This record gives sequence, structure tokens and C-alpha cells, in this order.
Amino acid sequence: PGPVITRFEVDPAPGVKVSQISNLAKDLARGLSVISVRVVEVIPGKSVIGLEIPNQHRETVYLREVLEAPVYTQSGAPLTLALGMDIGGNPVVANLAKMPHLLVAGTTGSGKSVAINAMLLSLLYKAPPAEVRLILVDPKMLELSMYEDIPHLLTPVVTDMKEAANALRWCVAEMERRYRLMAALKVRNIAGFNRKVLDALEEGEGLTDPLWKPDGPLAPPESPLLQPLPFIVVVIDELADMMMIVGKKVEELIARLAQKARASGIHLILATQRPSVDVITGLIKANIPTRIAFQVS
Repeated sequence: PGPVITRFEVDPAPGVKVSQISNLAKDLARGLSVISVRVVEVIPGKSVIGLEIPNQHRETVYLREVLEAPVYTQSGAPLTLALGMDIGGNPVVANLAKMPHLLVAGTTGSGKSVAINAMLLSLLYKAPPAEVRLILVDPKMLELSMYEDIPHLLTPVVTDMKEAANALRWCVAEMERRYRLMAALKVRNIAGFNRKVLDALEEGEGLTDPLWKPDGPLAPPESPLLQPLPFIVVVIDELADMMMIVGKKVEELIARLAQKARASGIHLILATQRPSVDVITGLIKANIPTRIAFQVS
């Protein structure tokens, strides 16, 4: 039994085909007097089929229940997202670093912004500003405004779409800089880079910045020591609005980040009401494998 749906497991008699049961889904729903019944034909690791029936009363899942669960508290990843509960009533968390980018789609009022807020809160509870920094783009101006003064922000919450394009441009430049740094230190990803830098700092040596160039007479003569790099999470709350105003430029920047930014520790969370081709082009879609779908029209 889950918060919204209960799954019953049925062991069919020998010789009964699953397709026969699937064809009776509407009759089963009528017999049980519910809106619909979903027949799950294959449950991995079991030889039974599942009948998923909606509960009469939805149970509210509180964020606290997920944040207090061992699966969240014992997770060592700084980018752990609290997502909710599964059909067995067990808390579900995911690691954004493994995803590496996330697309959330759903119509107005389907719980999209609630999910984004839950993800942001779970990031804030999990990691200090030294480990995770955020760039929040909010065309609605209201949804993410309460995060205005948190220390994790790299820039104040972006509500002007022209500035949003600049923020994404900065992300692309930062991604390129991180790749040059990692190439200079001969490491493959941000975890390897941070490990190498921390090991050097613990030994009292410290690694100097190989990309440092003194510009102007006031610059210090020797290059500064490298510090561990934080993860950067870019959250765009309404992608369709942004695409309408700044269009093509933003699409190219998002596609570049989606293609390459994973190893440099930059991750995207995109939310949209319309997952149509003019908003989420094939280029963006191909590079964002993880998707969360709410009710869509």
C-alpha cells in the first residue's frame, strides 16, 4: 500500500495469459467501482502480476518523513534529492550527480513547483554552501523568491530573462574553466579534482592555480592556491517562458551544458508546463535522460 495507489499481487493459474487479464482492466475497474485499474504485467524478481488500484483517500506525504528516513540521512552524496514515497510506502531519494540533469513536466497545479521546492530543501539540508551552490531562474517572480538570502546562491534569484541568458553563459564559461583545470591536474571529474586538492592541502603543500595570469599592477605576483570546487545546480522554474523571450540563444547554452557539464559538477533541473517540441527541442531532450512527469494535457 502506497500513499495514492495500492498494488495487489495476483498469481495467475497455469495457462492463463497476461494479455487476457490486461484486456479485462475496464471490467475489473467497474467491478471494484474505481476510476481505473492498471495491470502491471511484469514485476521484476517475481512471477506474479500486479493490479494497481487507486486509494479512496490520498495520504499526504510530508517532506519531513523523507528527510528523516535512513535512506536520506545515511546518503553520503551532497546532491541527494528527496522525491517522495513509492508504491510500497518507502521513501524515495535520488542522487542528482548520477542523473546528471533532470526535466520536470506538468500542467498548472499538478505539483511541479512543490516538487522543485522539495528538491531544493533537500539539497539545502544535505550540503553546506562550500559543497553546493545554486543558480535559480524564476520567470514567475514568486515561486523561488523565498530563497533570496540563502548563502548557497551564486547570484540573487534571476527573474529577468535577459539576465538568465547571461547566467547560463557564465555557467558555460565556468564549465570550460573547470575542464581546463581538470586537464591540467590530469583528473577525470570533479570528485577526483577535489580529492587531489584536499590531499595537497592536508599535506601542507597546496596546489597553485595553473591557469592564473596576473592582470594589472595590483595583482599578487604568485598564483593563488586551488580550493575544492563546489557543485553548481541550475534550477529553471518555467522553461517555456524563457524560450519564448530569449529563444535560440538559451537553447544552445542549455544543450551545451546538458551535453558536457556533468563531469565539471554543473547540473540542471528544468521545469516546464508544456513538454512540446518548441520548448524542449530534440537537442535538449536527447541529453536529459532523467524525467519526472506530473499530469500533462
